[in-house]
Amino acid sequence: MNAPEPSAEAMLATAARVFRLESESIAALTGRLSDNFPTAVQKLLDTRGRIVVTGVGKSGLVARKIASTLSSTGTPALFLHPVEGVHGDVGVLLRDDLLVVVSHSGESDELSALLPVVRRLGIEVIAITGRVDSTLGKAAVISLDVGVEEEACPHDLTPTSSSSAAMAMGDALAIAALEARGFDEEDFARLHPAGALGRRLLLRVADVMVDDPEQLPGVEASTPLSEAMGQVAHRRGTVPVLDEDRRVVGLITAGDLTRFAARHDDFLARPAAEAMNRSPKCIAVDARAAEALEVMERQGIMAMPVLGSDGVLCGIVHLHDLLKARVR
Repeated sequence: MNAPEPSAEAMLATAARVFRLESESIAALTGRLSDNFPTAVQKLLDTRGRIVVTGVGKSGLVARKIASTLSSTGTPALFLHPVEGVHGDVGVLLRDDLLVVVSHSGESDELSALLPVVRRLGIEVIAITGRVDSTLGKAAVISLDVGVEEEACPHDLTPTSSSSAAMAMGDALAIAALEARGFDEEDFARLHPAGALGRRLLLRVADVMVDDPEQLPGVEASTPLSEAMGQVAHRRGTVPVLDEDRRVVGLITAGDLTRFAARHDDFLARPAAEAMNRSPKCIAVDARAAEALEVMERQGIMAMPVLGSDGVLCGIVHLHDLLKARVR
């Protein structure tokens, strides 16, 4: 095979053609939507067992992705390899499950061997297929048409447009089910606790604040600045000023001390109340850590007092700790 080396222009033209054909194939699915689609979504919602997704070859890879997308958006699903299925793994199927089968032709031998087993178990089948009149299409209670006019492969052989269309249909099912369930950002975060979104939505100020009594700074309004300076120096540069009920009435930072010292020669003998910021930014203990980070970056501050539901100081949260926790 001694094909001439393609030019950069030819490669770019190929990419553009692939994008066009695959996007057109997906867009064409809209015109074929019917009552079958909401019925299929309702089947997903009504299933008391699991959604089991299967397919072979490229369709198998699409089926794996559909199962993963369903699971991550609140519809429990798993992938079953059809070959392994007819060699014992069909035992994973239960009568309350729903089988979603992905196949462009609808005539794969491996799937055809699996269908009678599924039928004997009384499990319903939803087909995502390019041929609704195929063996698979006829065996399914619902067939979703993902047929395409042309593969992006120049020989019209390699599954490209067809696999993209099948994946798009799977995404549509998952998102429609997500919306019907009222699945929101926090639900998503609970299923993705290690991801950036999970940290942003689940991590609370209480998880990252300093609350050890020996490390938590605080002085009274009457405390001499000579004493408050020690806490500013050894408690990471920010000290809340508290009343007798430990409510925050002000805040002293290293910057506040520097500015106050520049105006008063006798600043060491002055009370903390004279140097403090009387309108400090505070945050609730149950607020999201991401909210604290947003406030600090917007206000240009390094730390904030954390208040309990009773308004009493219960901790202090530092910008460095929020960045370290990767809440962004």
